[in-house]
Amino acid sequence: MRAITVLPGLAGSVRLDERPTPNPAEGAILVRTLLLGVCGTDAEIVSGYYGAAPPGAERLVLGHESLGEVVEAPPDSGFVQGDHIVGVVRRPDPVPCPACAAGEWDMCRNGLYTEHGIKELDGFGAEYFRVAPEAAVKVEPSLGDLGVLIEPASIVAKAWDHMERIGARAKVWQPRRLLVSGAGPIGFLAALMGRQRGLDVHVFDRNRDGPKPDLIRGLGATPHHDIDDAVALAPDLWVECTGAPAVIAKAFTATAPAGILCLLGVSAPMRVEIDLGALNRDLVLGNRVVFGAVNANRDHYLSAAAALAQADRDWLVGLITRRVPLRHFAAAFRREADDIKVVIDFRK
Repeated sequence: MRAITVLPGLAGSVRLDERPTPNPAEGAILVRTLLLGVCGTDAEIVSGYYGAAPPGAERLVLGHESLGEVVEAPPDSGFVQGDHIVGVVRRPDPVPCPACAAGEWDMCRNGLYTEHGIKELDGFGAEYFRVAPEAAVKVEPSLGDLGVLIEPASIVAKAWDHMERIGARAKVWQPRRLLVSGAGPIGFLAALMGRQRGLDVHVFDRNRDGPKPDLIRGLGATPHHDIDDAVALAPDLWVECTGAPAVIAKAFTATAPAGILCLLGVSAPMRVEIDLGALNRDLVLGNRVVFGAVNANRDHYLSAAAALAQADRDWLVGLITRRVPLRHFAAAFRREADDIKVVIDFRK
Protein backbone atom coordinates (compact mmCIF):
# COMPACT_ATOMS: atom_id res chain seq x y z
CA MET A 1 0.00 0.00 0.00
CA ARG A 2 1.06 3.63 -0.51
CA ALA A 3 1.80 5.75 2.54
CA ILE A 4 3.01 9.31 3.09
CA THR A 5 6.05 9.09 5.34
CA VAL A 6 8.58 11.51 6.81
CA LEU A 7 11.89 11.25 8.64
CA PRO A 8 11.09 13.29 11.76
CA GLY A 9 13.45 16.19 12.30
CA LEU A 10 14.66 16.27 8.68
CA ALA A 11 13.10 18.92 6.44
CA GLY A 12 12.26 17.82 2.92
CA SER A 13 12.18 14.12 3.77
CA VAL A 14 8.47 13.57 3.08
CA ARG A 15 7.78 11.02 0.35
CA LEU A 16 5.29 8.43 -0.89
CA ASP A 17 6.42 4.96 0.22
CA GLU A 18 5.26 1.41 -0.34
CA ARG A 19 4.35 -0.21 2.96
CA PRO A 20 2.80 -3.57 3.94
CA THR A 21 -0.84 -3.54 4.99
CA PRO A 22 -0.91 -2.81 8.75
CA ASN A 23 -0.70 -5.70 11.19
CA PRO A 24 -3.85 -6.66 13.17
CA ALA A 25 -1.85 -5.98 16.34
CA GLU A 26 -2.18 -2.28 15.47
CA GLY A 27 -5.96 -2.40 15.89
CA ALA A 28 -8.88 -4.75 15.35
CA ILE A 29 -10.58 -2.53 12.74
CA LEU A 30 -9.08 -2.38 9.24
CA VAL A 31 -9.91 0.88 7.46
CA ARG A 32 -9.49 2.02 3.87
CA THR A 33 -8.52 5.69 3.79
CA LEU A 34 -10.78 8.04 1.84
CA LEU A 35 -9.53 11.51 2.74
CA LEU A 36 -6.74 12.95 4.85
CA GLY A 37 -6.90 16.52 6.12
CA VAL A 38 -3.73 18.61 6.17
CA CYS A 39 -3.07 21.19 8.88
CA GLY A 40 -0.29 23.36 10.27
CA THR A 41 0.97 20.53 12.47
CA ASP A 42 1.60 18.38 9.40
CA ALA A 43 3.40 21.23 7.66
CA GLU A 44 5.66 21.74 10.68
CA ILE A 45 6.51 18.02 10.84
CA VAL A 46 7.32 18.07 7.11
CA SER A 47 9.52 21.12 7.78
CA GLY A 48 11.45 19.11 10.37
CA TYR A 49 10.40 21.04 13.48
CA TYR A 50 9.17 18.02 15.43
CA GLY A 51 7.55 14.59 15.22
CA ALA A 52 8.63 11.18 16.49
CA ALA A 53 8.59 7.83 14.69
CA PRO A 54 7.29 4.67 16.38
CA PRO A 55 9.84 2.90 18.58
CA GLY A 56 12.31 0.98 16.43
CA ALA A 57 11.29 2.77 13.21
CA GLU A 58 13.07 5.54 11.32
CA ARG A 59 10.12 6.96 9.41
CA LEU A 60 6.70 8.13 10.56
CA VAL A 61 3.50 7.72 8.54
CA LEU A 62 2.06 11.21 8.49
CA GLY A 63 -1.52 12.33 9.00
CA HIS A 64 -3.98 12.71 11.88
CA GLU A 65 -7.15 14.15 10.27
CA SER A 66 -8.70 10.99 8.91
CA LEU A 67 -11.78 9.76 7.12
CA GLY A 68 -11.99 6.11 6.17
CA GLU A 69 -14.29 3.21 5.37
CA VAL A 70 -14.32 0.05 7.48
CA VAL A 71 -13.06 -3.00 5.60
CA GLU A 72 -13.27 -5.46 8.47
CA ALA A 73 -14.23 -5.24 12.12
CA PRO A 74 -14.89 -7.70 14.97
CA PRO A 75 -18.58 -8.65 15.41
CA ASP A 76 -18.76 -7.11 18.87
CA SER A 77 -16.95 -3.86 17.99
CA GLY A 78 -20.00 -1.74 17.15
CA PHE A 79 -18.71 -1.23 13.60
CA VAL A 80 -19.51 -3.06 10.37
CA GLN A 81 -18.04 -3.17 6.89
CA GLY A 82 -18.85 0.02 5.00
CA ASP A 83 -19.10 2.31 8.04
CA HIS A 84 -17.32 5.62 7.67
CA ILE A 85 -15.13 6.43 10.64
CA VAL A 86 -12.41 8.76 11.87
CA GLY A 87 -9.56 7.68 14.11
CA VAL A 88 -8.90 9.32 17.47
CA VAL A 89 -5.44 10.92 17.32
CA ARG A 90 -4.11 10.71 20.87
CA ARG A 91 -3.84 7.46 22.77
CA PRO A 92 -3.38 7.23 26.56
CA ASP A 93 0.00 6.74 28.17
CA PRO A 94 0.87 3.22 29.41
CA VAL A 95 1.22 4.14 33.09
CA PRO A 96 -1.52 5.54 32.98
CA CYS A 97 -1.63 8.93 34.66
CA PRO A 98 -4.89 9.86 36.47
CA ALA A 99 -6.20 11.78 33.46
CA CYS A 100 -5.49 9.01 30.95
CA ALA A 101 -7.00 6.44 33.32
CA ALA A 102 -10.20 8.48 33.32
CA GLY A 103 -10.35 8.65 29.50
CA GLU A 104 -9.06 12.24 29.38
CA TRP A 105 -5.85 11.54 27.47
CA ASP A 106 -6.06 15.06 26.08
CA MET A 107 -5.17 16.20 29.62
CA CYS A 108 -2.27 13.75 30.08
CA ARG A 109 -0.15 14.76 33.08
CA ASN A 110 3.13 12.98 32.36
CA GLY A 111 3.54 13.47 28.62
CA LEU A 112 3.83 9.75 27.86
CA TYR A 113 0.82 9.75 25.51
CA THR A 114 1.25 8.83 21.84
CA GLU A 115 -0.36 10.48 18.81
CA HIS A 116 -1.08 9.06 15.36
CA GLY A 117 0.99 10.82 12.73
CA ILE A 118 2.72 13.02 15.30
CA LYS A 119 4.28 11.21 18.24
CA GLU A 120 5.41 7.57 18.20
CA LEU A 121 2.39 6.17 16.34
CA ASP A 122 2.03 5.90 12.58
CA GLY A 123 -0.64 8.20 11.23
CA PHE A 124 -3.61 7.77 8.94
CA GLY A 125 -1.83 8.90 5.77
CA ALA A 126 -1.77 5.44 4.19
CA GLU A 127 -4.19 3.60 1.92
CA TYR A 128 -5.12 1.40 4.87
CA PHE A 129 -4.81 1.86 8.61
CA ARG A 130 -5.89 -0.05 11.69
CA VAL A 131 -7.52 1.34 14.79
CA ALA A 132 -8.89 -0.05 18.02
CA PRO A 133 -12.71 0.13 18.38
CA GLU A 134 -12.41 2.52 21.33
CA ALA A 135 -10.30 4.82 19.14
CA ALA A 136 -12.80 4.94 16.26
CA VAL A 137 -15.69 7.37 15.87
CA LYS A 138 -18.56 6.63 13.49
CA VAL A 139 -19.46 9.31 10.94
CA GLU A 140 -23.08 10.14 10.08
CA PRO A 141 -23.68 8.96 6.48
CA SER A 142 -25.23 12.35 5.67
CA LEU A 143 -21.87 14.06 6.29
CA GLY A 144 -20.11 12.16 3.52
CA ASP A 145 -16.65 13.60 2.83
CA LEU A 146 -17.26 16.36 5.38
CA GLY A 147 -16.51 13.79 8.07
CA VAL A 148 -12.83 14.67 7.53
CA LEU A 149 -13.59 17.84 9.53
CA ILE A 150 -14.40 15.90 12.70
CA GLU A 151 -10.84 15.86 14.05
CA PRO A 152 -10.29 19.65 13.82
CA ALA A 153 -13.83 20.15 15.10
CA SER A 154 -12.99 17.98 18.12
CA ILE A 155 -10.31 20.51 19.15
CA VAL A 156 -12.96 23.22 19.09
CA ALA A 157 -15.49 21.04 20.90
CA LYS A 158 -12.96 20.65 23.71
CA ALA A 159 -12.45 24.42 23.83
CA TRP A 160 -16.21 24.96 24.17
CA ASP A 161 -16.45 22.23 26.81
CA HIS A 162 -13.80 23.96 28.91
CA MET A 163 -15.15 27.47 28.36
CA GLU A 164 -18.57 26.37 29.53
CA ARG A 165 -17.09 24.64 32.56
CA ILE A 166 -15.18 27.80 33.45
CA GLY A 167 -18.25 29.96 32.89
CA ALA A 168 -20.16 27.78 35.34
CA ARG A 169 -17.98 29.18 38.17
CA ALA A 170 -20.61 31.95 38.32
CA LYS A 171 -24.19 31.21 39.45
CA VAL A 172 -25.41 33.24 36.47
CA TRP A 173 -23.40 33.09 33.25
CA GLN A 174 -25.05 34.40 30.11
CA PRO A 175 -22.43 35.17 27.45
CA ARG A 176 -23.75 37.13 24.48
CA ARG A 177 -20.80 37.95 22.26
CA LEU A 178 -18.03 35.74 20.86
CA LEU A 179 -14.93 36.99 19.05
CA VAL A 180 -12.83 34.54 17.05
CA SER A 181 -9.42 35.65 15.79
CA GLY A 182 -8.21 33.79 12.72
CA ALA A 183 -10.40 32.49 9.90
CA GLY A 184 -8.73 29.14 9.37
CA PRO A 185 -10.49 25.80 9.83
CA ILE A 186 -10.32 25.99 13.64
CA GLY A 187 -11.55 29.58 13.67
CA PHE A 188 -14.46 28.84 11.36
CA LEU A 189 -15.47 25.81 13.41
CA ALA A 190 -15.27 27.85 16.63
CA ALA A 191 -17.52 30.46 15.05
CA LEU A 192 -19.93 27.75 13.87
CA MET A 193 -20.27 26.32 17.38
CA GLY A 194 -20.77 29.83 18.73
CA ARG A 195 -23.62 30.44 16.31
CA GLN A 196 -25.11 27.06 17.25
CA ARG A 197 -25.19 28.37 20.83
CA GLY A 198 -27.07 31.48 19.76
CA LEU A 199 -24.20 33.93 20.29
CA ASP A 200 -23.47 37.16 18.46
CA VAL A 201 -20.34 36.01 16.62
CA HIS A 202 -17.54 38.21 15.25
CA VAL A 203 -14.48 36.99 13.36
CA PHE A 204 -11.22 38.91 13.01
CA ASP A 205 -9.13 38.05 9.96
CA ARG A 206 -6.96 40.27 7.77
CA ASN A 207 -8.19 38.71 4.50
CA ARG A 208 -10.52 41.15 2.77
CA ASP A 209 -10.67 39.12 -0.46
CA GLY A 210 -11.14 35.46 -1.28
CA PRO A 211 -13.75 33.11 0.19
CA LYS A 212 -13.29 33.91 3.89
CA PRO A 213 -15.38 37.11 4.31
CA ASP A 214 -18.34 35.54 2.50
CA LEU A 215 -18.08 32.37 4.60
CA ILE A 216 -18.10 34.48 7.76
CA ARG A 217 -21.22 36.33 6.62
CA GLY A 218 -22.79 33.07 5.42
CA LEU A 219 -22.59 31.82 8.98
CA GLY A 220 -24.48 34.88 10.22
CA ALA A 221 -21.31 36.28 11.80
CA THR A 222 -19.63 39.67 11.35
CA PRO A 223 -16.16 39.97 9.78
CA HIS A 224 -13.54 42.40 11.08
CA HIS A 225 -10.23 43.26 9.42
CA ASP A 226 -8.82 45.68 12.00
CA ILE A 227 -7.73 44.19 15.32
CA ASP A 228 -8.52 47.38 17.23
CA ASP A 229 -12.09 47.35 15.93
CA ALA A 230 -12.38 43.75 17.10
CA VAL A 231 -10.92 44.55 20.52
CA ALA A 232 -13.46 47.36 20.97
CA LEU A 233 -16.23 44.72 20.97
CA ALA A 234 -15.23 43.63 24.52
CA PRO A 235 -16.46 40.06 23.87
CA ASP A 236 -17.62 37.78 26.65
CA LEU A 237 -15.67 34.97 24.97
CA TRP A 238 -12.61 35.17 22.75
CA VAL A 239 -11.24 32.13 20.91
CA GLU A 240 -7.75 32.98 19.64
CA CYS A 241 -6.63 30.83 16.68
CA THR A 242 -3.87 32.87 15.00
CA GLY A 243 -1.04 32.28 17.46
CA ALA A 244 0.15 35.79 16.53
CA PRO A 245 1.82 37.40 19.58
CA ALA A 246 0.58 40.89 18.63
CA VAL A 247 -3.02 39.64 18.62
CA ILE A 248 -2.59 37.63 21.83
CA ALA A 249 -1.13 40.63 23.66
CA LYS A 250 -4.30 42.60 22.91
CA ALA A 251 -6.59 39.68 23.69
CA PHE A 252 -5.35 39.17 27.27
CA THR A 253 -7.28 42.14 28.64
CA ALA A 254 -9.87 42.76 25.93
CA THR A 255 -12.68 40.52 27.13
CA ALA A 256 -15.62 41.88 29.11
CA PRO A 257 -15.57 41.58 32.92
CA ALA A 258 -15.64 37.86 33.86
CA GLY A 259 -14.70 37.15 30.25
CA ILE A 260 -12.86 34.06 29.03
CA LEU A 261 -9.99 33.93 26.54
CA CYS A 262 -9.21 30.51 25.05
CA LEU A 263 -5.88 30.17 23.24
CA LEU A 264 -5.91 27.57 20.46
CA GLY A 265 -3.18 28.93 18.18
CA VAL A 266 0.45 27.84 18.66
CA SER A 267 3.03 30.62 18.45
CA ALA A 268 6.57 30.71 17.15
CA PRO A 269 9.04 32.16 19.68
CA MET A 270 8.90 35.97 19.69
CA ARG A 271 9.71 38.61 22.30
CA VAL A 272 6.88 41.05 23.02
CA GLU A 273 7.12 43.75 25.68
CA ILE A 274 4.21 43.51 28.15
CA ASP A 275 3.49 45.43 31.34
CA LEU A 276 2.94 42.40 33.56
CA GLY A 277 1.78 44.51 36.49
CA ALA A 278 -0.98 46.10 34.43
CA LEU A 279 -1.87 42.73 32.93
CA ASN A 280 -2.16 41.12 36.34
CA ARG A 281 -4.23 44.02 37.67
CA ASP A 282 -6.63 43.82 34.73
CA LEU A 283 -7.08 40.05 34.95
CA VAL A 284 -7.63 40.10 38.72
CA LEU A 285 -9.95 43.09 38.89
CA GLY A 286 -11.91 41.87 35.88
CA ASN A 287 -12.35 38.26 37.06
CA ARG A 288 -10.96 37.31 33.64
CA VAL A 289 -9.69 33.84 32.69
CA VAL A 290 -7.04 32.97 30.10
CA PHE A 291 -6.38 29.31 29.27
CA GLY A 292 -4.90 27.17 26.54
CA ALA A 293 -6.33 23.98 25.04
CA VAL A 294 -4.98 21.28 22.76
CA ASN A 295 -6.10 17.87 21.50
CA ALA A 296 -9.38 16.16 22.38
CA ASN A 297 -10.78 13.02 23.96
CA ARG A 298 -13.47 10.70 22.63
CA ASP A 299 -16.34 12.73 24.12
CA HIS A 300 -15.11 15.77 22.19
CA TYR A 301 -15.04 13.79 18.95
CA LEU A 302 -18.65 12.77 19.53
CA SER A 303 -19.63 16.38 20.27
CA ALA A 304 -17.81 17.50 17.13
CA ALA A 305 -19.59 14.92 14.98
CA ALA A 306 -22.95 16.08 16.39
CA ALA A 307 -22.14 19.75 15.72
CA LEU A 308 -21.16 19.04 12.11
CA ALA A 309 -24.28 16.93 11.56
CA GLN A 310 -26.41 19.90 12.66
CA ALA A 311 -24.57 22.45 10.50
CA ASP A 312 -25.62 23.70 7.09
CA ARG A 313 -24.02 21.30 4.63
CA ASP A 314 -23.56 23.88 1.88
CA TRP A 315 -21.68 26.14 4.29
CA LEU A 316 -19.44 23.30 5.50
CA VAL A 317 -18.57 22.38 1.91
CA GLY A 318 -17.03 25.84 1.56
CA LEU A 319 -14.41 25.04 4.20
CA ILE A 320 -12.74 22.43 1.98
CA THR A 321 -11.09 24.64 -0.59
CA ARG A 322 -8.67 22.22 -2.25
CA ARG A 323 -8.59 18.46 -2.91
CA VAL A 324 -5.24 16.99 -3.89
CA PRO A 325 -4.95 13.47 -5.41
CA LEU A 326 -2.65 11.15 -3.48
CA ARG A 327 -0.20 10.93 -6.38
CA HIS A 328 0.33 14.70 -6.09
CA PHE A 329 0.33 14.73 -2.27
CA ALA A 330 3.27 17.17 -1.98
CA ALA A 331 1.09 19.96 -3.39
CA ALA A 332 -1.07 19.75 -0.27
CA PHE A 333 1.83 21.08 1.82
CA ARG A 334 2.34 24.15 -0.39
CA ARG A 335 0.01 26.83 0.88
CA GLU A 336 -2.09 28.74 -1.66
CA ALA A 337 -3.72 32.13 -1.17
CA ASP A 338 -7.34 31.03 -0.70
CA ASP A 339 -6.67 27.83 1.25
CA ILE A 340 -8.85 27.05 4.23
CA LYS A 341 -8.90 23.26 4.55
CA VAL A 342 -6.82 21.20 2.13
CA VAL A 343 -7.42 17.44 1.90
CA ILE A 344 -5.58 14.61 0.20
CA ASP A 345 -7.92 12.29 -1.71
CA PHE A 346 -6.76 8.66 -1.44
CA ARG A 347 -9.33 7.59 -4.03
CA LYS A 348 -7.47 9.41 -6.82
